[in-house]
Amino acid sequence: MPHTTRYAAVDLGSNSFHLVICNAEDAQLTVVDKLKERVRLAAGLDEANRLSEDAQWRALAALRRFGQRLAEFNPERVRVVATNTLRKAVNRETFLAQAREALGHPIEVISGQEEARLVFLGVNRSIEGAAGRRLVVDIGGGSTECIVGEVDAIARADSLHMGCVSWTQRFFKDGKITADRLDEAIIAARLELGPVQRLYRELGWDVCYGSSGTVNAIQSVLTECGWCEHVIKPEGLDRLQAKLVEAGRVDNVDLPGLKPERRDVVLGGFAVLRAVFRAFKIKAMVASKAALREGVVFDLMGRAHHADVRDGTVSRLQARFGLDVPQAERVAEVALRLLDQVGGTLGLPRDEAAEYLGWAAQLHEIGKAVSYTGHHKHGAYIVAHAEMPGFSQGEQAILAALLLGHRRKYKRERIEALGVTRFGLVEKLTLLLRLAVALNRTRSPQPRPEVALKMDGMALELVCPPGYLADRPLTRADLETEARVFASLGYTLTWA
Repeated sequence: MPHTTRYAAVDLGSNSFHLVICNAEDAQLTVVDKLKERVRLAAGLDEANRLSEDAQWRALAALRRFGQRLAEFNPERVRVVATNTLRKAVNRETFLAQAREALGHPIEVISGQEEARLVFLGVNRSIEGAAGRRLVVDIGGGSTECIVGEVDAIARADSLHMGCVSWTQRFFKDGKITADRLDEAIIAARLELGPVQRLYRELGWDVCYGSSGTVNAIQSVLTECGWCEHVIKPEGLDRLQAKLVEAGRVDNVDLPGLKPERRDVVLGGFAVLRAVFRAFKIKAMVASKAALREGVVFDLMGRAHHADVRDGTVSRLQARFGLDVPQAERVAEVALRLLDQVGGTLGLPRDEAAEYLGWAAQLHEIGKAVSYTGHHKHGAYIVAHAEMPGFSQGEQAILAALLLGHRRKYKRERIEALGVTRFGLVEKLTLLLRLAVALNRTRSPQPRPEVALKMDGMALELVCPPGYLADRPLTRADLETEARVFASLGYTLTWA
């Protein structure tokens, strides 16, 4: 009998929130349920990038409804991602705390590059037919993702700061449509595309797909009007542009195939799409029903089957920065052994803690590629700012904090500066990572002597084989240093 697993993905977009629930069987998805809420989050950003109370209220109301649908879901089978508007919002942390409570699940704010990867994954896995190089363009409410690749191998991906909501607000806020104003919006979008357009043309592609609401809405209009049949072509866009100018005002736009809720953002979306066609010299684009949320589901499936893209990302960073992989593995082995011994007493979530601790151990020396001096600071900067496919911004911040704290003095204010909010998790994992690094200071390839870590309240004791520390004065000196760091965080560390 085929094995069926149910997954759920939530996409907190700049225009709409989406929830999709799927059954996965033999790497194929069957949609069980969908929910969509038009929240218009991007419209709630002011000039200082503060999210208004009205926008937050709309979002939280939608998330409570989503939360009811997800109430009985296995948390490991749910992933919630937030995109451009919440990347920009300066008051997002306060909102995200309320949003998590309303939804009942953690929310990951993902980078533009990660959004592009997931969009490509969702579209690509949903396409049947011959393989070939594909261009995928996703026009969202606040950003536009452009990706070229084959199957799951991405050749180029970019996230651009323009979308149907942001462009409509910028150029058509008063609802007036003129030929000059529409041209101005298209030219502005061309300028955004300018730095990358030659790269995409040189890479080339066999077929072009578009995803999300704008592309699907415009293809529907072109088909219903008889200008193009289930495809978007430049000549169809010419005729649509003339019709939009003829309408004169957004309120007057009345086109077959255009849903009423899409009308007030279609101008901005059209301008972006028109610019993409011209910049990349696209001859035809086919709309895909799959988008970011389907990519999130496929990514969840990969994690469940031990094909986590994050593991590959860490391995590529090790190779790129020339890390000593055997040493990293020795540190990871000891760190995970210590976690097994005291993780429960520390109140750590085993699987999640093991992931972070393992990745941090694998990357803890990455900063040496810059300089040995202060390499924990260099490593934290690299991990916080590198493009790391599969990782959310919050996950990168936690890894950066672990690298920053794994040696020298532990300064909480520096951890706070990385944007970390889960201090308890970070501090406890930092202590285990520091011990693992200290116990592997000699970098010896010989098997590590068995050591055991015990915990009683806030007191930790490292139990070593008889005579072990007597023969290792450097290790003992390192443990004395670590004991002072432990004490600064409210723990005691002793050894025997």
